[in-house]
Amino acid sequence: MYKILFETIRKDAAFVVVGCGGTGGFVAEGLARILPLKYPIILQDGDTVEESNLCRQNFFRKDLGMFKSEALANRLSTNYKRPIGFKTNYFRQDSYEAVIVYIGCVDNAFARNQISRSHDRAWWIDSGNGHHSGQVLIGNADYGDMLKGTFYPNHNLTKALPKPSIQLPSILAPPISIRASGPTGSCAEMVESEEQSPVINQMMAVLVLQAVHALVRDELTWMSAYVDLEAGTLRTIPIEPETVARIAGVRVDTLFNNNEPRRE
Repeated sequence: MYKILFETIRKDAAFVVVGCGGTGGFVAEGLARILPLKYPIILQDGDTVEESNLCRQNFFRKDLGMFKSEALANRLSTNYKRPIGFKTNYFRQDSYEAVIVYIGCVDNAFARNQISRSHDRAWWIDSGNGHHSGQVLIGNADYGDMLKGTFYPNHNLTKALPKPSIQLPSILAPPISIRASGPTGSCAEMVESEEQSPVINQMMAVLVLQAVHALVRDELTWMSAYVDLEAGTLRTIPIEPETVARIAGVRVDTLFNNNEPRRE
């Protein structure tokens, strides 16, 4: 079984949480707890805290009317004694000069499209969910990057995996409701109308945080995870050259590099 060889592109490279609502708010707090201090954290969201968010998301009454990213950054930086940056606009392609990991916690295809086009060498962890199920996908490479010998078979390590949008292309498409009627809007709207489990976002945040914890320790052995709370199941897809080759549409041997892996 292979593991990801994590690397920093620049010393000031940051972890950026895109979307600070249902899942992102819990991810932000978890990062403040577990992420080594050498990694900056930046939160980005253009939404403000509303009354309907208080019971389901990681906010309090005093946060009402504030930008979600700002409210979280202020509280978490105080509680955990670490600087946390924030942006109060919606994410756009190439919003940052140095990013090591994007953590996408968004509920729309447009934002995912923007992330997918940004910083092709940054890792992208994407979290998405429906009523009671969801997935976490991890990758950093476009199709062309998968041809460059990114697996080190002598060390069971890899430096590149297909981006989430390549692993599961449907995340870039707008959702289609399978119900005859009912809301098809944001996570908050679906939760309020019982279209979404009230605990699925916290479950997705736990999976994201476990991935981050393992990633920075060079211990992450899976590239995607699928959870179903109703069925009580969790399924992971391990990092294997055969799986990557099938997704990327290349021969397995093109992925291998017999040299000593080097960090940037």
